[in-house]
Amino acid sequence: MDSELSPQWRKTFYSLWIGCFITGMGFSMTMPFVSLFINELGNFSKFQLNFYSGLAFGATFVSQAIVSPLWGSLADQKGRKLMCMRASGVMACTIFITGLSQSAWMIIGMRFLQGAFSGYINNAAALIAGETPHSKSGWAMSAISTAGIAGNLVGPLLGGALSGSFGYRIPFFITGFLMFCVFLSTTFLVKERHFVPIKKEKMRPIREVMADIPNLKLIFVTFFTTLIVMASSMSISPIISLYVRQLMHNHGNIAFVAGIVAATPGLGTLIAASKVGHTMDRIGPERVLRIGLITAFILFIPMTFTHSPWSLAFWRFLLGIANAALMPAAQTVLTLNVPTEAFGRVFSINQSFQAGGAVFGSLLGSVISGLSSYPMVFAITGLTLLLNFILVVIVQPKKANSN
Repeated sequence: MDSELSPQWRKTFYSLWIGCFITGMGFSMTMPFVSLFINELGNFSKFQLNFYSGLAFGATFVSQAIVSPLWGSLADQKGRKLMCMRASGVMACTIFITGLSQSAWMIIGMRFLQGAFSGYINNAAALIAGETPHSKSGWAMSAISTAGIAGNLVGPLLGGALSGSFGYRIPFFITGFLMFCVFLSTTFLVKERHFVPIKKEKMRPIREVMADIPNLKLIFVTFFTTLIVMASSMSISPIISLYVRQLMHNHGNIAFVAGIVAATPGLGTLIAASKVGHTMDRIGPERVLRIGLITAFILFIPMTFTHSPWSLAFWRFLLGIANAALMPAAQTVLTLNVPTEAFGRVFSINQSFQAGGAVFGSLLGSVISGLSSYPMVFAITGLTLLLNFILVVIVQPKKANSN
């Protein structure tokens, strides 16, 4: 770290990093087992179980996409720390109550409510963006993104062990308790020193703020990039275990191998995140974003034609390295091109696109694999990344060419 980053900044950063880690871990510790949890609450047909599981998964992202801009406006008035406290406090309650559920609809309702009040990672990123010198923005955004990814890696392993030993309710109780700890640490350890509150009557309309941005097309393409990057992840995730089972011809320890294949992108991202962040500060986030998109597209080609789960794991590990240049680069583009007064609203709009990408990606993967084949999901997903790359090149700032 640099002398530009004070001890208080570091305390704030590490508190938020741990908060993002626990938020990511809590999501992945509970979500993979929701369908099994629902199955214990009644005698459901296969269609009913899939339907309720899909609703429970999608409810969070639907409510998140709807409500995020409203929270973003409040963040610009009251501060991002308060939004992190709001998200962690409500999530602690809703996740704990989910563990007490007696019906599928109660789980779905809690998941919808959780999505409506979520946004810890997004607001933590906005807070750090406002507190960090621009010369360190790339590193800081990459590091914060790494926290959620690391949590997503640990979550399924911990959730699986806890569910297997103590039942499916226990991971929800533990996650709820941990989120309450995040609420306390955010309340007492995080300081937001550079935030200037904006009274509602003095707040410039978001359209007016956006109109002052020199390269507005870049901002909209960045929103689209967030949607596509999230969709590219979610289109693959639901079908990975099924594809691995097909590649293994339904023989061997499919769950174990599928777990490895699912985890390898996160491992690649963890390894590459810090290096990519420093590179972003040196050559600019726009160039890093372009490199990441075209690399990800190229890596989807061999994944489409692979015949071995281990080769699939290898290519997905490399994809994880490319992914380290995608979401953090998009967030850094926003940080460097949007006025500080609008960080909350703009980052929340970005979160809505992220939630929309999760829903779109899940539908894309399900529909394509149902109508065609699993490899076709990889092919179509790769083409969406190529389209995204072309759009980024078209709207790139002129100064990026001189880097």
